[in-house]
Amino acid sequence: MKAPLASAHTISRRGEGPNPIDIHVGQKLRLRRTLLGLSQEKLGEAVGITFQQLQKYERGANRISASRLFNLSQVLGVPVTYFFEDLPPPGDTLERLESEQVEGDEMDAMARRETLELVRAYYRIVDSGVRKRTFELVKALGGDRTDAL
Repeated sequence: MKAPLASAHTISRRGEGPNPIDIHVGQKLRLRRTLLGLSQEKLGEAVGITFQQLQKYERGANRISASRLFNLSQVLGVPVTYFFEDLPPPGDTLERLESEQVEGDEMDAMARRETLELVRAYYRIVDSGVRKRTFELVKALGGDRTDAL
């Protein structure tokens, strides 16, 4: 059975800037790289590309080939499927994916140095009880009192 042809509303674009899927994959690449504390230069060296090329991948300006994505996944210690997590299901509309990316400030917040340092420090807390109480404290300070205290 042949796969159905993409309609005008499924995820595909022509000549309208970066494809939303390429942007999503690039955001996941940037998030993983920064969580590991790797610079664009170091990751680029590890996979044999320039940091400028990596910047283009992270912005979604350039599409990442399958072989390059596989190589990046090995260096970053994640399965290739990691880059496609959180995508809408097949047949979903391009408009929905684009609107989710507009709301994607959360992804940018995750890639900030301050956030990464906080996460790294949190996971260095050896005692799980102290770690849980720290988590509850930060949630309470942030205004989320649903499970705090």
